[in-house]
Amino acid sequence: MDPAGLSAIDLALAALAAVAAGAMNALAGGGTLITFPTLVALGLPPVAANVTNTLAVAPGALGGMLAQRHQLSGQGKRLARLTPAALLGGLVGGLLLLHTDEALFRRLVPWLILAASAVLAVQEPLRGLLLRRLPGPSPTAAAEGHLHDHSEGLAAVSVFAASVYGGYFGAGLGVILLAALGLVLHDSLTRLNATKQAIGFLANLAAAVLFGLDGPVYWPAALVMAVGAVAGGTIGGHLAGRVRASTLRRVVVSIGLVVGLVYLIRG
Repeated sequence: MDPAGLSAIDLALAALAAVAAGAMNALAGGGTLITFPTLVALGLPPVAANVTNTLAVAPGALGGMLAQRHQLSGQGKRLARLTPAALLGGLVGGLLLLHTDEALFRRLVPWLILAASAVLAVQEPLRGLLLRRLPGPSPTAAAEGHLHDHSEGLAAVSVFAASVYGGYFGAGLGVILLAALGLVLHDSLTRLNATKQAIGFLANLAAAVLFGLDGPVYWPAALVMAVGAVAGGTIGGHLAGRVRASTLRRVVVSIGLVVGLVYLIRG
């Protein structure tokens, strides 16, 4: 792409959107519902906007994983089992995106945004359901690697399917992964949330590497947004406990619904 395609003001707006998205991801999730429409509004084609956005948010996903690294202690065997599924799923999703016709993806965008908004909207009820189903914070035999073959296979299949979606579009991936893990594995929600962060990072990483090597990346926007996402994640971490995540989630869901409907009407 032509590096002169976006002005300095456009890049500044993209960076500010990434700061907001990074903070949102740290507090409640759904940051892609801010950054992706911003890039499209600035003039990037939808596929290029999605590819650029994936590269931009990958560092923020790493930050989220590192922030919960203490909860990953003792989950080495679990991650070893699920990592191949996450990497392969992210790669497959990325390949599907790169081989999707621009016109087709443009038609899919409103439905993807509306679906991601719906997933984010049910995050709190889903969290309550998982809290009632899952045990307390003490490690279980499953967390230590003594998973039954049936549960282990289901977890890998679920992670692969969610990661394909993550590599293709990605908004709401964390909610989908947490649901998939919580319905198959028997462990505390805190530890599964850390697992979700690691799996989400790996799926994003696989897609980001693919896009970096063979994708329509708009590098100026990707770089400034990556910096903005990391800064936003740091801000969000400091605001945790001071800002109600449910309120922010409702704001982002509302934005997503409006943007999705506008795209759908424009057709």
